[in-house]
Amino acid sequence: MTVSLPLVVVLGFFAWGAVKFLGVRTWVVVLIALFGFWLPQTFFAPAIESGTRTGVDVINSSHT
Repeated sequence: MTVSLPLVVVLGFFAWGAVKFLGVRTWVVVLIALFGFWLPQTFFAPAIESGTRTGVDVINSSHT
């Protein structure tokens, strides 16, 4: 069985769990979300993309 959920729903579930069970303050969750949207607009974006792709390639090649 395949379940398809948007990433926003999954991240929202984790954020709700962090606030409810770990005691993370709501403003911290909001700040992290806003920073996540702001960061790709900076000059760090190419380094983040390259690092993410390399990490995914390492994980995928270790399972074959």
